[in-house]
Amino acid sequence: MISRILYLGYYLKQMDWMKFRLFLSYTAKQTHRNKISILADAVSCVFKYNISILEYFQFRFFEKTPHERNQWAGTGYMYEYQLVMNPKSARNILDDKTLFYKEYRPYFVHTVADLIDLQSDKNLVEKLLNVPSGKLVFKAADGKCGVGVEIKKATEFNENTLIEFMEKNSFDLVEEFIIQHPDLNALSPSAVNTVRIFTQLNKSNQVEILGCRQRISVNSSVDNMAAGNLAAPIDEKTGIVSGLAVYSDITKTDQAIHPITGKEIVGFQVPFWNETMKMVKEAALSHPQNRSIGWDIVITENGPGFIEGNHDWCKLLWQLPEKKGMKSVLEAYKKEYVS
Repeated sequence: MISRILYLGYYLKQMDWMKFRLFLSYTAKQTHRNKISILADAVSCVFKYNISILEYFQFRFFEKTPHERNQWAGTGYMYEYQLVMNPKSARNILDDKTLFYKEYRPYFVHTVADLIDLQSDKNLVEKLLNVPSGKLVFKAADGKCGVGVEIKKATEFNENTLIEFMEKNSFDLVEEFIIQHPDLNALSPSAVNTVRIFTQLNKSNQVEILGCRQRISVNSSVDNMAAGNLAAPIDEKTGIVSGLAVYSDITKTDQAIHPITGKEIVGFQVPFWNETMKMVKEAALSHPQNRSIGWDIVITENGPGFIEGNHDWCKLLWQLPEKKGMKSVLEAYKKEYVS
């Protein structure tokens, strides 16, 4: 109970109040209930089902039975689950983008460098200044969800000013701006549209796939759902998008066709799927101290490569495209691991 009270305080502190008001008004209109009763129900669900207040709306608890509500994994549950699977003592390799790049370097398809690399290798600096896309992406080692990221033209720098810019602005990494596969670019050219694959190591240290998702930008420079973009389920065996793309904004409708480009989403074949699955399964075993990871993958003309790995992978991206709560899947692994 004490932990749930603390969680509630955290949810209130982190609340996107504009989104909350939008969702509350929408729900009141859809259900013909008054806002006070909806809010009381939402707060009650924080304690009963270990979810956040916003997730009450995003999981559409306002139209679900108690049994259905109990199937969903919310923020509180995921925090506790990921502490077990990815202990704080082990997850730094995923939290720190510099460490991630160094430890998973064989799985990168684009050029990445940190300050030490640049200071010791002028050829690497030259390579970055002449990347095919003509753009560079600067990142902080601990950045999340696009925070601490800046994109600049490579022509703005030379071998001296590149390093100076990074030091002055506290950037730890620089990488080439990725040119995504033409098929993905045709689907949505506004951003690099990454694939998210969730892996789980079972008790026998075998890699199992919890789900695969295609993130799709909607007239946005990023592709994450929190920025208003779409996500769709991918069939694990074929790499084909198998269902409608969804928003985390409950006021928006699901999409079978991209709202800007008009390209079909359902039935889209993700390129290099076999290579992508092989890469992810190999990487999941390379540091088994972290047992449950959400991998962000870019698909280029030269094949797949990593962007990052997440120990605190998103429950919305995992469950919303499947339109069902999947907490029972995690419960099975949790029991297996702690028993």
